[in-house]
Amino acid sequence: MQDLTFGFSLQPTTDIGAHRELAAAADALRLDMVGIQDHPYIADFVDTFTLAGVLLAATENIAVFPDVANLPLRSPAMLAKSAATLDLASGGRFELALGAGGYWDAITAMGAPRRTPGEANVALEEAITIIRALWRGDNKPIHHTGRYYSISGTHSGPAPAHPIEIWTGAQGPRALALTGRIADGWAAPLAMYKPYEEWAPANKLIDDAAREAGRNPADLRRIAQIVGTIGDVSGTTTLRTGAAPLRADAEQWASEIARLAVEQPFTGFVFWPEHQSIEQVELFAGEVVPAARALIGGGSSQP
Repeated sequence: MQDLTFGFSLQPTTDIGAHRELAAAADALRLDMVGIQDHPYIADFVDTFTLAGVLLAATENIAVFPDVANLPLRSPAMLAKSAATLDLASGGRFELALGAGGYWDAITAMGAPRRTPGEANVALEEAITIIRALWRGDNKPIHHTGRYYSISGTHSGPAPAHPIEIWTGAQGPRALALTGRIADGWAAPLAMYKPYEEWAPANKLIDDAAREAGRNPADLRRIAQIVGTIGDVSGTTTLRTGAAPLRADAEQWASEIARLAVEQPFTGFVFWPEHQSIEQVELFAGEVVPAARALIGGGSSQP
């Protein structure tokens, strides 16, 4: 089993000071990662990658990743450059999660072309190929002619400080198969986009595609992203069917996380608090995570 990792996701509102405090608290509590949602078309959201730099500068151990980066609004070459720079500046604490696109009306309103799901998947595969080539850091020219992205002689580099993983936020069968073939992991979409009962079949699609490509499915990281609130009373919601947020006490949260880890190949868990606060992050890190680790049976506290 891969090491267990735990983190939380935040909305990149303009309250940058509050985000800095949340990240610092999570870092002090030894959470492993913080994801920053990436919706550039929302007027009062700041740029995810710039905020990632702010949070990395305010912390010492926690990893940061875009949850997930909006590929249609970000060119692969600049994504590679930004990610490598953030990783170098933080000593190897940046990971890259990529989304092929959603909310197309909002995306096209910002000037990007509209793509069908099939076109978006082709573009995602081309982007991953280009990004990895640019991360080689050997200063050799790269030539790639694709349907949606092409580069002609750009030199690779700089290399990141560590081997940055590329996770996808895949939803459909073709995107899940692509994840199994070439990605480093899957950041499962929220249940509102892919209900809980669809997570296990999605993991199987990833596993099957990985095996067909000659890869070991166990090498691909799987991250469950769970919306909810940690309270004092046990709730009736479970993470088996539907899309309802998990509103329950720490014991039930730990039990549901442990069940996902045992029944499916999830080794990463990202908490999406319904009401973002240091108190919720403290409850997750201080009560849910230790209890979940004990139920699952181990895993280091850092990636």
